[in-house]
Amino acid sequence: MDKIAGLSQLAASEGRDKFIPVRKEDLFSALIKQGDFADIAERELFWRFARTVRTICHYEYSETLDRLRDDYYYFSPQVAGLAVADAAKSERAYDDLIQSLDKVLKDANFEELPYEDVADAHRKRTVPVEVKAEYHDFREVRFYRRGSHVERFEVSKWFGLRRREVEIEVFDDVVLLVAIKTQAEIGAQRELRILKRRKIVPGSVLLKYFRNIASGDLYALFPNARVIMSNFDKAFLGVPAIAGGIPIVLKLYATISVLFVVAGIYLGGSGSVANAEMKTALAALMGIVALGGLAFRQWLRYQRQSLKYQMELTDNIYFRNINNNAGIFDYLIATAEDQEVKQAVLAYHFIRKAEATPTAAEVAVRIETWLAENFGVNLDFEIADALDTLNRFRLVRREDERLFVPPLEATVAQLHQVWNDFFKVAEPLPK
Repeated sequence: MDKIAGLSQLAASEGRDKFIPVRKEDLFSALIKQGDFADIAERELFWRFARTVRTICHYEYSETLDRLRDDYYYFSPQVAGLAVADAAKSERAYDDLIQSLDKVLKDANFEELPYEDVADAHRKRTVPVEVKAEYHDFREVRFYRRGSHVERFEVSKWFGLRRREVEIEVFDDVVLLVAIKTQAEIGAQRELRILKRRKIVPGSVLLKYFRNIASGDLYALFPNARVIMSNFDKAFLGVPAIAGGIPIVLKLYATISVLFVVAGIYLGGSGSVANAEMKTALAALMGIVALGGLAFRQWLRYQRQSLKYQMELTDNIYFRNINNNAGIFDYLIATAEDQEVKQAVLAYHFIRKAEATPTAAEVAVRIETWLAENFGVNLDFEIADALDTLNRFRLVRREDERLFVPPLEATVAQLHQVWNDFFKVAEPLPK
């Protein structure tokens, strides 16, 4: 079998993914079941610890969600066309949006893909359909991806006479940010008309969330993506047109002058038309009609083939589009919160249960091994992020490279203090 290794190098260079694709309840239940707790009371304390961490993270991320919505407000398609702001203020607002969104995506274990890697993956695609997208039509384009797996596809060639199996890297989740140029930056009326036809508002920022996108199909996610005919398709449609048109052109070459003479006489010129000349002129006219019909038929075939490919592209993207614009914020925040909770609980548990005080690297290895054995998950555990969370809650202590955490009862009490600190009555503002 002709097998092509269609795997791109986009994710391979980055190593294993950092996303933990295990439900919190399943994770906590497995920890309690295998956690070697002393008694029921200690298991209950652990549940309280996990639930309290979840509650605190949820409260903190609710503020992040509000800030993200505020940062996006003037760039949403519904508002961007009506918003009035000076250039400096708009630039600051855009920077705030990028920073807020980038942080949330990183917290949710998304990784940004450099555009050079996106273009390289497009060049290495294995599907025959070509997609064109102009990157420089926009102010900025950013791709973020999370998770990947390999899928096998059967690709047909030569109209189904030959088939081959390819292996393609598929990204589990992809978030696309497309910043549209402002009306002042665009300038050209033609570009403005194209944006209007596509219902794209100048100055807006489009956010798209997709699932299961092949690495070579990232170009298809651009708002201005369009299918172009492959060289094979062009040759398949063009060669018959040339082959069929050449005999007609050769016949026309010998008779076209007679047609012009006859037409000139009928339009008021001097002279007379013989029967032979009339027949020759009619033959030339019929040849022109035949040539036009051939060209029109091939043009229709070209348009039909292009439309077929465009429909395939639209269907492919339509069923993989999960959410858009401000609608993706709730999902991203929930995912970021979910990841932070799982990382913190896992790190605390494996530090607490270690036979000897561990280092950060040792904790990460133990967690990765445990996840692989119990859930079949192979990942690169973000121990630094987990320790940052525990440190923010004042639940971890370092001595040289060694890590220490308080016992469960003291930990739950400390988390209650963290929670209460959120609602301390602030001092009244001076009058």
